[in-house]
Amino acid sequence: MADRSLRGMRLGAQSMQSEEGVEFSPRKRAVYRTDDGTTFEVVFAAEAEVPDVWESPRTGQEGRLVGDDGELVEQEAVETKAPRTHWDMLLERRTRAELEEILQERLEYLRARRGEGAKSSKSA
Repeated sequence: MADRSLRGMRLGAQSMQSEEGVEFSPRKRAVYRTDDGTTFEVVFAAEAEVPDVWESPRTGQEGRLVGDDGELVEQEAVETKAPRTHWDMLLERRTRAELEEILQERLEYLRARRGEGAKSSKSA
């Protein structure tokens, strides 16, 4: 038994699978160019929507999509709305005069409370 050796494959060294009978999904390549002029390719599914901007896997810089003619694809200007602030929401519900009146009421209330707190701390 010692004079016989077992023959076999190394585990994990080679795959037993082959590409025979495998159909790959349809794909398309998109070329991107960074500001410094380097280009890189990204593979997408054929039905996927290709973004105008992609981060380079090597440099981390932002690359812009290059069209079939070799020129950069123009990006659509996206209109962004300014975020609504708390003040904007207040002005939707009340007029400025009403807000001034509420402010005065609250200030009087706070001043009255502070005045009562000052008297009680002096007597203690």
